[in-house]
Amino acid sequence: MENNDLIPNILVVEDQTIVALDIKKTLESLDFKVSAIASDYNTALNNVRIHKPDLILMDINLGKGKDGIETIEKIHTIEKIPVIYITAFSDEITIQRAIKTEPICYMIKPFKRDELKSNILLGLYKIKKETKDTISPKEIHIGLDYYYNFQENNLYFKNFPISLSKKENLLLRILIEAENKIVPFKEIEERIWPKTEVSTSTLRTLVYRLRSKLEHQIIETIQKVGCRLSKEL
Repeated sequence: MENNDLIPNILVVEDQTIVALDIKKTLESLDFKVSAIASDYNTALNNVRIHKPDLILMDINLGKGKDGIETIEKIHTIEKIPVIYITAFSDEITIQRAIKTEPICYMIKPFKRDELKSNILLGLYKIKKETKDTISPKEIHIGLDYYYNFQENNLYFKNFPISLSKKENLLLRILIEAENKIVPFKEIEERIWPKTEVSTSTLRTLVYRLRSKLEHQIIETIQKVGCRLSKEL
């Protein structure tokens, strides 16, 4: 799905430029939109007013001046935007201060890419849970809380849309239509790249990209044979 209006808008607040850019790159690889990067209290507040993010990733240590917790306390007087704290601080006093701002979670650096993804998805689901939609009969449950809508050609985590490229979308449809049966790699190649020879690494990269947008166990890969949607989820 390529509709940017449905892609979550995330503000990253991190005083270390290299770390902030790395987080931005990770978020964009997961198909989230980074509205801006802020490095301190004032730029964070300005970006909240200008970009109105759906969620904030907040480092607690912002160098000199007010820290991340104080920044969120002020932001919440403007708008109650959900926050995920990302920090190297895990002392009891800091944690108790952070808890008072009711964060989605508190992630200790260094954290894993999949951990960041799952916590963001959880947070966005919590935001939307008051406006639940009934799942359409045209939506197929593919494992855990992921659904695919054949009419819209869209993948959803609960009610939250997940962006897919055209080839990722086609691969997922092929696997769904196979109804948990193994789809040979040769068949996948012929259907996605008709009349074109592709390398093994190209196909492997496509499968990896799709798996990274789901929970990895949803797609099972059988070495040198093919892949399928898991029967157990």
